[in-house]
Amino acid sequence: MYKLRGHHIFCLLGYRGMGYSQEYVENMTRLHQTLRENPKIWIQLVKGPDQLCEKYPNSGEYHCQNENIHNRDAAILEKLGLKIGQIMQWKDIESLIRKSTVPTDIQIICESCSWRSYGICEEGVQDILEEKGLREIK
Repeated sequence: MYKLRGHHIFCLLGYRGMGYSQEYVENMTRLHQTLRENPKIWIQLVKGPDQLCEKYPNSGEYHCQNENIHNRDAAILEKLGLKIGQIMQWKDIESLIRKSTVPTDIQIICESCSWRSYGICEEGVQDILEEKGLREIK
């Protein structure tokens, strides 16, 4: 079972192999590909730092405890109708995304995210809406 915070649900949709450090990218890619290949994997929703935050580089501000990040976590969980502590399969999270999210939600919920300007998260939401699942990382 993987532990995920709210905003990482959307980060996984837009993930294309980029990140904060090589160690972070390797960790994110491993989780992303695991969920892509086996959407029945169990996910526990947590408050604050999760298994992806564990590999965030130790340079400067630890953004995983930033108030803006906590607010984004809460907004995404609320959008999907999820709560901290819930345990569910990734495929069920994808189903909730299809029922409650459109690509333009990224512009509002993730307004302050530095990755938003790439446009890849909107593409990721669209892929889920079209039932394509997570994209393959090459």
